[in-house]
Order: sequence, then structure tokens, then C-alpha cells
Amino acid sequence: MYDKLIFEIAKKGKRGVRLPKLDVPAEDNLIPENLKRKSSLGLPEVSEPEVVRHFVNLSAKNHHIDKGFYPLGSCTMKYNPKINEQTARLSGFTGLHPFQDASDAKGALRLLVELGNDLMEISGLDGVTLQPAAGAHGELTGLMLMRAYHEANGNPRKKVIIPDSAHGTNPASIITAGYEVIQLPSGEDGLIDLNALEAVLDEDVAAMMITNPSTLGLFESNIVAVAKMIHDAGALLYMDGANLNAMLGIARPGDMGFDVVHINLHKTFSTPHGGGGPGSGPVVVREHLKPFLPEPLPVREDDTYKWAEPSPQSIGRIGAFYGNFGVMVRAYTYIRMMGAEGLRHSSERAIINANYLRRLLEKHYDVPFKRISMHEVVFSGSVFKQYGIRTTDAAKRLLDYGFHAPTIYFPLIVPEALMIEPTETESKETLDAFAEALIGILDEAKDNPELLHGAPYTTPVGRLNEALAAKLLDVKYDPNRETE
Repeated sequence: MYDKLIFEIAKKGKRGVRLPKLDVPAEDNLIPENLKRKSSLGLPEVSEPEVVRHFVNLSAKNHHIDKGFYPLGSCTMKYNPKINEQTARLSGFTGLHPFQDASDAKGALRLLVELGNDLMEISGLDGVTLQPAAGAHGELTGLMLMRAYHEANGNPRKKVIIPDSAHGTNPASIITAGYEVIQLPSGEDGLIDLNALEAVLDEDVAAMMITNPSTLGLFESNIVAVAKMIHDAGALLYMDGANLNAMLGIARPGDMGFDVVHINLHKTFSTPHGGGGPGSGPVVVREHLKPFLPEPLPVREDDTYKWAEPSPQSIGRIGAFYGNFGVMVRAYTYIRMMGAEGLRHSSERAIINANYLRRLLEKHYDVPFKRISMHEVVFSGSVFKQYGIRTTDAAKRLLDYGFHAPTIYFPLIVPEALMIEPTETESKETLDAFAEALIGILDEAKDNPELLHGAPYTTPVGRLNEALAAKLLDVKYDPNRETE
């Protein structure tokens, strides 16, 4: 059945709410003329039940983690416990204003201080800022900190090294921070090639950015040697900790030699994201980088929680306010509910789930690197090519099986990549069903490839013309406009 747009449901004269009559003298000059609208908002005129039913119906069509398995690799769609929502909605938090005086917000400041302490303990580092509003923002903040450190030592340097398996935002962050990107090819085992690293290290290298475990789902087993090489060259070592799911309570980046780590709270620590939801990308640093942290910094002095005194070497404020506070409340709740033992267990379970899927599927899909996976596993869908099928066709077909597709075509160094992260909360039964679906799709590719070319069939809309969608950016509803 075709679902009408809200503008198609609308009819002039319908009302969703009726405001009470004005009981004070009307004033027309309270808003300056230059700030007043010159035309109507153009909102649809609908009744309250129609509005509610329309958006509830749309929400039921959307795939989300509360509805089904969401196996995005790297992006980590982890289940968000409902206790997180209860604590984030406490009136003492939701009622705070960004300009609230610190003396009236000591509970919130205490939460920030304790969350920061937890992240420092988890990472094995010495200082933290919670300000960055997302992962890429955390990357840029970390690079700005490293640049400030080098500038204080008399030379900002020119280059930052990244492996070819790096997160896609790393190069953009490096260039934005004013550095040149040096891409390092992976070795045959998918790990950092120490000989290749030695060949590009010189006095112009400011830092190396590493995702560990890498986007291939592999732990960099030579990381201590890498850290020594970087530090011997006078550079700093940065870890893109967008996902610490494989390391909680097991290993700490600080113990491996990292100087800077950004952590995505909206991945590892269960806070929801996706669909435009807020993120949070705290940055933790080693002692010698603490003076450069953004301001303000929440601190505890005696029994008082307040903002710390400014540091003359700080890189300054990196956001309008102190980050996405509601995300921090959720992450704090998750950490305190789990405790040290629970966090370690979650990482162990995430690793087990990823390797269980690997075992189920490795006889059917190629695994480019034959090593134990960490929190995610990367397959190649090249097996489809002999049937005239591509990974994107298989991903579309998964929707008909009731599963969201994994990340596809990333990392770029794996042809026809399927990057799968099951997370720790998924059951064996869910993983079995997902593997059976992928195996079934491969059988369909052999027997009836045209079926996959037309998928999906059970979704509200079928296969979209993605090239046209990318070009046709005007998505306003116009009943009189002809479409292709």
C-alpha cells in the first residue's frame, strides 16, 4: 500500500491544536521587522491523530537496533539499555541550561569528572577532554593537541602517517589540521609493515594515526615496536579508538605507547547514534599533552566540582558548550552499571561473536586475512562476481531477510568488502540466522541472479536509482513536479 506524504494527508482548515485566546493586550512591535517572516511556514494542516499515526507508521518502517540485528562494521550499532534513557531524562539533567552557573550544576560537573576519570583508567592515560561532539571532531582535536605540542617545542612538523586501512575520516582530519597525509601500505598479513614505516619516518613526521584493532578487525601485534619507532623519530602516536569493543578490561592504549586516543562514547559505551543522533568523541592524552587540552575542563578541588583555571597553552574552546551532555550521562550509566568485570566480559563476548560468524561464513565467503578477528570481521564478496552479482546486490537482498546490511565496500583495500560487527549483545540464534541468510543469498546468486538484481522486494520502496538520488538534491514535496 502506498503511504501518503504528510502534505498529501493535509487539508486546509484541519487543526492539530487550538491555542487559547489571548488574555493580555496584543503587541505587534515586540519582534523587530527584519526578524519577522515574510511568508507562511508552509506546514501541513492535519489533525493530531493524523500526525501521530503518520510518524508512528514511519517509525515502524525504519530499521533500528530495537527492531532487529544491525551488523554495521566500524559504525558499531550497539544496543542501548533502557536504563540509559531513564538517567538521561532525570530532571536535574534535562533542566540544566548551558549558561547555568557552575555553583548550580555541581551534580553535572561531578558526572563529567567521574566519567573522565573512568575513561582515563580504561585507556591508561593521564588527561581527558569530553568536549568533542563526535568521532571526527575527536580526531581533529587530537591532531590540534599534537600540533600545539610540537609548536611549543619549536616545530609543528609537516606530515602525519596513516595505514591504508585507516578510518575514512582520518585523512580529512589530518588535512584540516594543516598536515600532509602519508599513507602506509599494509603488509601481507594486513598489519603495519615495519619496513615500510621506517622508510617514511623522518624529522618532518608529527604523528602516526592508527586504528587498533584496525578496520580489518585485526589487532596490531607489533604496536609496541611501532610506538618505539615513532617516539624515536620525535613524533607522537595517536589511536583512533572509535571502537574499544575488543579492548575493555583486556588491554589499554596507554600501555601500548599511545600518546593520544579519541573514544566514541556512541559506539563502545552503548549510547545510541545513527539517523542524525548526537555522538561524543572524548580525547584522552598522556601527561605531556595535558597543558594543551581544550577549555573549560571540569575538576574536583577538595569537595567542590568546578571549572579549572585556564591554561596558557590550551588550544582553546572547540565547541559552543561542553559537548553532548546527554550522551555522556548514558555512557556514565553504562560504565557504572557494568563495572570493570562487566566491561571486560562485554569485550570478550564481542570477540567471540565476531569469530563465531567468521567460522560460520569462511567456507562460503573469502576472508582476506587468516587471523583471529577482534570485535569485527571483514569478508570479500568477490565470489558473487562469477554470477554477475556484486556485494551491493547481496546487501539489498539481506533486507528481504529482515536484516540490515553490514558495512560494504570498506575497508577499501578489500575488494567487494563486507565488514560485519555483531557486538556482544547478539544471541547465537541471531548470528545463526544472519549467517544462514548470507549463505542463502549466495545460493540465490548461483540459481537466480536476476532475483538479486531486483532486491529488495519487501521494503516500503524498492531499489532506488542512487545516481539520480545523488544528483537530485531538492527533496521538497511538489505535487506538480514530474519525476523520472
